[in-house]
Amino acid sequence: MLALTGVGVATAASAPRVSADAQAEAAATQALRGLTLEQKVGQLFVTWVNGKSADEVNPKNQTDFGVDTPAQVVRKYHLGGVIYFNNDTRDNFDDPVQVSKLSNGLQMAAVTSGAHIPLQVAADQEGGTVTRMGAPATEFPNAMAISAGRDTSRATKAATILGQELRAVGINQDFAPDSDVNSNPVNPVIGVRSFAGQPGLASDFVTAEVGGFQKSVAATSKHFPGHGAAPTDSHTGLPRIDSTEDQWRATDVPPFKAAIKAGIDSIMTAHIQFPSLDPSLEPATLSKPIVTGKLRGELGYNGVVITDSLEMQGVREMHSDAEIPVLALKAGVDQLLMPVHLDVAINSVLAAVKSGEIPMQRIDQSVLRVLKLKFKSGILFAPFVDPNRVMKTVGTPANLATAQDIADRGITAVANDAGLLPLKQKPATALVTGWGVSTTATLAQKLTAHGTAATAYPTGQAPTDAQIAQSVANAKNVDLVVVLTNNIGGFPLQTKLLNALQATGKPVVAVAAQIPYDAGYPSAAQTWLATYGYIGPTLEALTKVILGETKPVGKLPVDIPAGADVHTVKYPFGHGLTW
Repeated sequence: MLALTGVGVATAASAPRVSADAQAEAAATQALRGLTLEQKVGQLFVTWVNGKSADEVNPKNQTDFGVDTPAQVVRKYHLGGVIYFNNDTRDNFDDPVQVSKLSNGLQMAAVTSGAHIPLQVAADQEGGTVTRMGAPATEFPNAMAISAGRDTSRATKAATILGQELRAVGINQDFAPDSDVNSNPVNPVIGVRSFAGQPGLASDFVTAEVGGFQKSVAATSKHFPGHGAAPTDSHTGLPRIDSTEDQWRATDVPPFKAAIKAGIDSIMTAHIQFPSLDPSLEPATLSKPIVTGKLRGELGYNGVVITDSLEMQGVREMHSDAEIPVLALKAGVDQLLMPVHLDVAINSVLAAVKSGEIPMQRIDQSVLRVLKLKFKSGILFAPFVDPNRVMKTVGTPANLATAQDIADRGITAVANDAGLLPLKQKPATALVTGWGVSTTATLAQKLTAHGTAATAYPTGQAPTDAQIAQSVANAKNVDLVVVLTNNIGGFPLQTKLLNALQATGKPVVAVAAQIPYDAGYPSAAQTWLATYGYIGPTLEALTKVILGETKPVGKLPVDIPAGADVHTVKYPFGHGLTW
């Protein structure tokens, strides 16, 4: 059925002296020989599909691709891969069993048509903020919450479980771990997705997670050459990073070196300008000095390089959608992720090859890398999964218990100036207010489940005077107030809420529910906890710390500056109180 069936490649059992690399090279070379130009180019593209089953007729597929079903998208373009999303636009996730059937259907479309080569099926499953397959699958905290616990063995466990659960539903590539060093406190897009603000800790945890993921799925280190110092979001603009080359080597390079040393399967590029690495100001994704010069040449990486989404404004700022895929391949990239117009992208690459602008040898080089990755990760000969066994792997009690254990270690006590914590006695009642409609409600439910009757009154990131007044009124009737914040630097009215509630004389616990930097901004709040996110296990861990059932053990993975003064450290890397 597969084009590779019958390839004369020795298995480990029949010829143990043949290395895995040699087997992958032989299998990939054999497969490449049978491909047409169109099939080769198709292997270089990874796109979204619309719908929850391979044969679902979805009008968005007609708009995006000129066909009706996800399976038809795969057949039409001889795709190398697809990527799943859980948003309303692409809508691929309902439940784990459904996802497994979607994966099987797409794989069947791939292996029975065109090149007869199975798909890379990918997802962004970093954990925490970037989670595509949520409950009943096991949910893990953000990277920064995991590194706050300072236990790399737990990071490996988290990645192992994430990988196993993804593979059980037919997802065989995870675009994780994030390998950026969050050196800029006002970075709007990385933040808690990064393990740390210092390269040593980030490198240790990247290494730990690569080993865990690659037991089951292909892992992806991102976003090269490093997105951590970016002042803007590459989804909406083209960030410029003005670090010197020496600063880049000292700060951004180590986690990528660590990932390469750990055998990372693929590396994703960033849509950022980095003048010290490429004075032409081409985005890194389209920069030959960065992709071929730095990543391939200086760091010696010869695996698959994939772009970040080509829908993002950062890569579209300077070039047309037809130019982008050609420039990326000429820069040294292998796979092109989510071009806005797939027809335009594929046809532009085909035209460039036929005109001689891109040599066939260059295309073959990238297709070989893709095929070798598919062989190494077991996709070529085992693309299908058993829907009847999915729930024996996904969201098991043991996995959920591991996730809670890891979340428990992440809560960091940043300030306890008045000695409020641990509480002298469990409060009978509590108010949860501040940022997040669902987050305040969930935390209130958890406090109530632990014996403190709690109500939620969300005020959002920019509380109005009326909301502040109502929150103050609500506080008068409770024993404890918990205030959740999210990005005070961007939404400073949250400080006004904190000050008003502290002035009531009620005990107030302020919680930085996303980036820990909130605790550095001046306010009247005297008690600060950092959670680095707000998934269920994290809020359960927070509940236990607030009520004194557990002690905080987290250590800051970043320096927290004094508010907007990023050059003055208020709480240093490694800081963390306990009692």
